[in-house]
Amino acid sequence: MMGRERADLGFGGDDGFDPAEWDVGTPAPARPESSSARRVAEATGFRSREVVPPAAAGAGQGTPAPAKPRRRRTGRNAQFNLKARPDTIAQFCAVADAKGWGLGETLEYAVTLLEREYGPTDPTKIG
Repeated sequence: MMGRERADLGFGGDDGFDPAEWDVGTPAPARPESSSARRVAEATGFRSREVVPPAAAGAGQGTPAPAKPRRRRTGRNAQFNLKARPDTIAQFCAVADAKGWGLGETLEYAVTLLEREYGPTDPTKIG
């Protein structure tokens, strides 16, 4: 038994297509000098994402100090993701920053305080 005939998609016949006839075109224009590109970007209001050192960014003119990096080798290697309200996250980070702790260290102190307040819990009986 023979099925329905498929529609012609135009790939089988000789349609006169010859890629050798295509013109490659003109070469790409040369890149502008970085100084002229920067002038044009500033004139059009483009904001660069490059990190600007604090001295060049006008430090001391009311600009906030960049946050201190929290990356340290601590032996903590388990990921812990959770959702929280933005104000709770801000409070958590503010405590960590005020104490000079990393986020993992802050969580460990918080768990210790919770256990002190509410008593230790057997992790095998949670549920």
